[in-house]
Formats: sequence, structure tokens, C-alpha cells
Amino acid sequence: MDENKKNIRLWLYLLSTVKIIESELQLRMRNNFNSSLSRFDILSQLERNPEGIRMGLLSELIIVTAGNITGLATRLEKDGLIIRLPDPDDRRASIIKITQTGLDLFYEMKTQHQAWINELLAGIKTEDKEILSSLLSSTKSKVNDIVHQHPILK
Repeated sequence: MDENKKNIRLWLYLLSTVKIIESELQLRMRNNFNSSLSRFDILSQLERNPEGIRMGLLSELIIVTAGNITGLATRLEKDGLIIRLPDPDDRRASIIKITQTGLDLFYEMKTQHQAWINELLAGIKTEDKEILSSLLSSTKSKVNDIVHQHPILK
């Protein structure tokens, strides 16, 4: 098989594997918590930044658009999971912080999310997980280097 076909095959395996896992996690998050992975990701970032975080930075960390983050934040605030505060350094910006209710929900979601990941990856031998993790880490690093060397790819 030529290199082009190998690259496409690898890309498709990576993409399809991620999509299968993501779809299953999304379904379970919806069914068990009436939530989404995006909401979980936001709460996760806020739990790691208890002093609060600017909306723009949060958008970058979870890789969603500023418009999407605003809508998600509005719903999380309405549900009492976060509070939105004015940024003292920039009146146009907001800082969001997780509430105790948000933390309680996040910890419950985090525990269940970990159990689901464990279940979904249970069929892979420990040695294979280590090899795959190493290969994917190396692949991620090499792809990241290429992207940063060629600004047109950004």
C-alpha cells in the first residue's frame, strides 16, 4: 500500500474511533445528566480555574467559538452552575466562575465519565494502551510541529 493510502487509512481510523467514543459519551451525558460534553468540558475547565476564567480563554481551551461559549455560559448561568462577573481589567469582557452547585454536578459527572471511559476501553490490553498512547503522543507532537511550521495550515 502506498504512503497516501496509509495516511488516509490512519486518519479515518483515528477520526472514526474518536467519533464512536464521543457519540457514546454524548448520548450517556444526555441520558444521565441532561447535559452535553461541551457543558462538561466548561465545568471541567472552571473546576481547574477556581478563581475564574475569561470567556475568550475558555473558548480557546475547549475549542468552541466565542458565540457558542456565550450561549453555553448563558444556559449554565441560568441553571445556577456558573456565575458571570465583569472583568476588572476589561469592561467588555466577562469572567466566569463555577458555583458550588456546578462543582457538585461536575464531580458527579466526572466520576461517571471516568467509568464510561473505563468501560469503553476495557477491551484493550494494558500493554496495547501504553503502546497506543505513546504512538498517539508522538503523532500529535509531530503533527503539531508541522502545523506550527506552516502558518497556512492553521
